[in-house]
Amino acid sequence: MSHAPHPVAHTATQVFADHRELLFSIVYNMLGSVCDTEDVLQETWLAWAARNRAPAAERIDNPRAYLVRIAVNAALAHRAAVSRRRETYVGPWLPEPLVGPLAGRPAPEDAADAAVRAEAVSMALLVVLETLTPLERGVFVLHEVFGYPHTEIAEILGRSPSAIRQLAHRAREHVHARRPRYEPDPQVRQQVTERFLAAALGGDLDALLQILAPDVTLWGDGGGKGAGGLRPLQGRDKVARLLAAVAPHAGRGLDIAYRSVNGAPSALLLVGDAPYAVLVLDLTPDGDQVCGIYAVANPDKLSHVE
Repeated sequence: MSHAPHPVAHTATQVFADHRELLFSIVYNMLGSVCDTEDVLQETWLAWAARNRAPAAERIDNPRAYLVRIAVNAALAHRAAVSRRRETYVGPWLPEPLVGPLAGRPAPEDAADAAVRAEAVSMALLVVLETLTPLERGVFVLHEVFGYPHTEIAEILGRSPSAIRQLAHRAREHVHARRPRYEPDPQVRQQVTERFLAAALGGDLDALLQILAPDVTLWGDGGGKGAGGLRPLQGRDKVARLLAAVAPHAGRGLDIAYRSVNGAPSALLLVGDAPYAVLVLDLTPDGDQVCGIYAVANPDKLSHVE
């Protein structure tokens, strides 16, 4: 005897699956954590499934808007837990990297995974978004990244359109003051990443001093479990000397695989098949020098990297 899925349940599952990638992208950009994003998506699915099972429930005319509203508000509720964890975190905190194949290379068979194709917000921008309030960040992500109009965001968040416009203005000013609007050419980024790694792993101090911008900042996120400092290190001389002294030894036996990380050509460092660290560089507007080095080595943040 066959047990075919109930038509309503099957439709609800399909609708959620159709929107899962969008929901993942929005929530990840609000939280910077893959694990927390998956938790929010699970909550969203449970609320959506329950709503569809309710016998007297009215028909939902716009499932996408309904799902986005549930997910965004669940993400805002999660921010408190994320912030509490941050307070006891050892060393600098960086977002969990989203690692995928480089553009133009064949995608892995499981590339249907939403994380691989999530709307790309650079690691550098995500770090700046951490300095916004949860509401400002939610508004910025919905408006600037996904193009939602202020009126629709007002409905999602249960605020007035004028309050949303104010939040959007404040968030945009804050972000643009810290993060100029430019994106280096992917090919340039790839070449600079290769040059940087050759200089660092080779302990070439002169080459490092050339490639690093005067105000470069190094963020090493080990979370007390992997390689990383207790605080970000700033200034070309300090960063170059540290890398020249430490990188050749730390990099011995590591393999380098070039991948797309949060939409930008970056490096995945491996011990055998296991990820050791993800390295993302931020470049100056002319693309000639490195102004930000983001190294994620906390194994908890690399557990989803393949």
